[in-house]
Amino acid sequence: MNKIVLLVTSLFFLTSISVDGQRKNRKNSEIQQVDQSLKLVVGIVVDQMRYDYLTRFWNHYGDGGFKRMVNEGFTCKNHHFNYAPTSTGPGHASVYTGTTPAVHGIIGNNWYDKLSGEEVYVASDDSYNSVGTTSNAGKMSPHRMLTTTITDQNRLHTQFRGKTIAVAVKDRGAVLPGGHTANAAYWFEGGATGNWITSSYYMDELPKWVQDFNASDAVEAYKKPWETLKPIAQYTESGTDQNVYEGRHRGEATTTFPHDLPALWDNNGGTSLLRVTAYGNSITTDFALQALKNEGLGKDEHTDFFAISYSSTDYVGHFYGVNSKEIQDTYIRLDADLAKLFNALDSQVGQGNYTVFLTADHGAIHVPSYLKDKKIPAGYLNSATMKARFNEFLKYKYNTTDIVKTLSNFQVFLDKKVIDNLDMDLESVQEEIAFEILRYGSIDKVFTGSQLWKNNYTRSSGIPYLIQQGWHQKRSGDVVYVQKPGYIAYPRTGSTHGSPMIYDTHVPLLFMGNGIKRGETVERTEIPDIAPTLAVMMGMAFPNGTTGRPIAEVLK
Repeated sequence: MNKIVLLVTSLFFLTSISVDGQRKNRKNSEIQQVDQSLKLVVGIVVDQMRYDYLTRFWNHYGDGGFKRMVNEGFTCKNHHFNYAPTSTGPGHASVYTGTTPAVHGIIGNNWYDKLSGEEVYVASDDSYNSVGTTSNAGKMSPHRMLTTTITDQNRLHTQFRGKTIAVAVKDRGAVLPGGHTANAAYWFEGGATGNWITSSYYMDELPKWVQDFNASDAVEAYKKPWETLKPIAQYTESGTDQNVYEGRHRGEATTTFPHDLPALWDNNGGTSLLRVTAYGNSITTDFALQALKNEGLGKDEHTDFFAISYSSTDYVGHFYGVNSKEIQDTYIRLDADLAKLFNALDSQVGQGNYTVFLTADHGAIHVPSYLKDKKIPAGYLNSATMKARFNEFLKYKYNTTDIVKTLSNFQVFLDKKVIDNLDMDLESVQEEIAFEILRYGSIDKVFTGSQLWKNNYTRSSGIPYLIQQGWHQKRSGDVVYVQKPGYIAYPRTGSTHGSPMIYDTHVPLLFMGNGIKRGETVERTEIPDIAPTLAVMMGMAFPNGTTGRPIAEVLK
């Protein structure tokens, strides 16, 4: 009897080992299969896309663009930037590095550089030459970004066999996502040429396919009136077409459709005018499709990365505002461009062989003058008045304005040498200046560098946490001030961004394709979570400054 029990037990144990081994092998096979079949990752950043553009214009979208991503992929409905300033440079860097300005060092589009004592542009680099133009528009590189990107990690992981190509109308929208190791980053020069250009950081000469694209009439074909894609009467999700909240181009008498681009062309920058229309995104798509084909992306066993940034959504939002017919038409047309892009990916790479994510680099505020007219608290900072009052305070308090080097990006930069020479305590000066600025009517909160240095704010802290995550110890200022909700430093027409307020932080995050579940979540996710999520899916190391966490619900 004991022998029979022992025999049955042994058989059960061996069977369990066999089944468990089969399960493990099957899991390993599945992981290996995902790695082998993932030919291309496509990162799409839509500049200035508020989350509610996805829902507000939903009924106007076709089945092949935004709706395809939502229906076939995974949607993060409560997705936010976890820092301020919310602007293009920091946004693109944070998406691709998996961390915040406190780590990757991109603290603005422009900022005061403490070493040189000058304002610097996020991507400018005089060490390199323009390629494809005789202007300085190509003298760019990612050298100010201090950490690696997910695109860099893919290059390292594949022994530089996997390609990275980055495309955007804005130079910073291509340079930063491309990372330090991109094979190429291309951006739109505009002006008289309307050419796509690059930097000698990447190459010494434009590839023939880019030269051919520039020589064609692909850009000039958009020199035509901008009319709404659908009858304008159907655009009930936006405000009136004629209003006082929108900008007008030189030569325009009204803010209304259609916008006669040929008539406006010469007095509004030539092809640069296209940036401030929905056509700028279509030009980006046209160029991206050529890059997909001619660069052979997704054609071998090594995973490639294609970074695309749609910049014209930002230009249109700044010029016309978030409630305009123009912004609605821009998103409806962008939806059609996305469908065109996805169809090309299906045919050239193969459905199931690529993964796409789509997010934004920041949101945007409603035009404050519009909000005020609707009895919602809002307004404008008068920077000139504020600076004059601040200088008077410095003279009265310290008998000099020399202790302040400059005001930049809602920050005060102090001159430490002058403070030391006057035998003043730095922390005390910071606090005195902070209390002064807090008295100004349009300012809501103020933080000192000492506070941000000493304290460890958590997500539950709210705005202090967001400010700290955007504050870099070596690069940022000594005092940071935050405007009231609904207040901006901007002209009276058009929308802007940059604050830690929710209208600037809440953006979409959509995933679709290889390795992605179908579903959605309303749990909070954050911009730095994107890169580590991709790294887990791709089975490789995280970018070296990563502070975000993988979003487990997204992955199969």
